Amino acid sequence: MRLAQRYSGIIEYFRKNMPVAESELNFKNPYELIVAVILSAQCTDKRVNTVTPAIFSRYPSVVDMALAEPEELLPLIKSVSYPNSKASHLCGMARKVVSDFNGEIPSDTGMLMTLPGVGRKTANVVASIIYNEPVIAVDTHVFRVSRRLGLSNAKTPRGVELDLEKHIPEELRPIAHHWLILHGRYVCKAMKPQCVHCGLKELCKDFTCRTDV
Repeated sequence: MRLAQRYSGIIEYFRKNMPVAESELNFKNPYELIVAVILSAQCTDKRVNTVTPAIFSRYPSVVDMALAEPEELLPLIKSVSYPNSKASHLCGMARKVVSDFNGEIPSDTGMLMTLPGVGRKTANVVASIIYNEPVIAVDTHVFRVSRRLGLSNAKTPRGVELDLEKHIPEELRPIAHHWLILHGRYVCKAMKPQCVHCGLKELCKDFTCRTDV
């Protein structure tokens, strides 16, 4: 199967079967999203959603968080992974947003990546979800699913990102990010992919190359 055919078929499948695909993180504004995404690194969205209500109750704005110290924030996020570093990153992020961006979460991925705790994936998530920028964040789910389906053979998240953005139209990139994440989270799982029940198996490079199915 040609690569263009694979992309076309997979995009059409998702457009038909997953017309609505959104982040499973709970947030109300750009500030709440960037906090949630920073906390979600190597942590489930479900866990993050259990701790953010208390955070946003105590620190309802980026200005409030900018006035906090990491040790004040730590008790609220102790159940997530790497709480010490994340507490420091959140406070540093808030202070830089206030001092450098007038309290507004920037839309440019390069500017976002100047914030503590914000790497390329986090920047792309925020830019895509909040500002509808034509970028695709590559987390572990997107990386795994893209390689299994045969959308990319790249060995790094950046390489997969470039391949996806080369072949997916700009207007579909924000939702394509969610298509791949949700497919990886609930169907194309890391340890036990649900291939038998997957609607993409006929288009999947990994499935068609297997001999045990």
